Amino acid sequence: MRATSLRLVAHGHTTALRRAHFGRPDDGLDEGGLRAALAQAPAGSARRGQLGVTDACVSSPAAAATQTADALGLLPTIEAALADCDYGDWTGRSFEEIAVEQPQALHEWMSVPESAPHGGEPVAAVRDRVGHWLDGQRSRGQRITAVTHPLVIRLAVVHALDLPLATYRQVDVEPLAVVRLTGRGERWQLRLGTHPPA
Repeated sequence: MRATSLRLVAHGHTTALRRAHFGRPDDGLDEGGLRAALAQAPAGSARRGQLGVTDACVSSPAAAATQTADALGLLPTIEAALADCDYGDWTGRSFEEIAVEQPQALHEWMSVPESAPHGGEPVAAVRDRVGHWLDGQRSRGQRITAVTHPLVIRLAVVHALDLPLATYRQVDVEPLAVVRLTGRGERWQLRLGTHPPA
């Protein structure tokens, strides 16, 4: 069976992302984010630009992810497992604001992935749901593109490479970044390169 090729695409810039706010599901791309996503789309080609050929596309339910997929010329199926973290009471608020009002809670959230002082979802829970979804894709033998959030991609990489959860803080994912994973047997491999796969 053919190996599974998974391209994880981070959605484009949103106002919340630029201003270091905890995002909302209805945050759409800002003007610059949409322009940058449109610039990545291929012109009149069966290929998908830097993504190569896609057999299936899935997306987080968030507006920024579906708008990014649309701008790239993709037709995604919504996948709830790829949703961003539920930030609870911090949703929509700035990192700076929380740092001033709840410094201890913010420190706890940043240092203990199993905690959720905001009343939402712990980072560890996001890793578990993303990892469960990822494991289900490994044997599909398709070329899959998944448009989602930087945090989700960071946690997918940690899960795929079987790294300690705390290392997700050392993985940076920029807007519109593409991370490629190849599913072979019981494991994922991180694939680095400059050319899209066939």
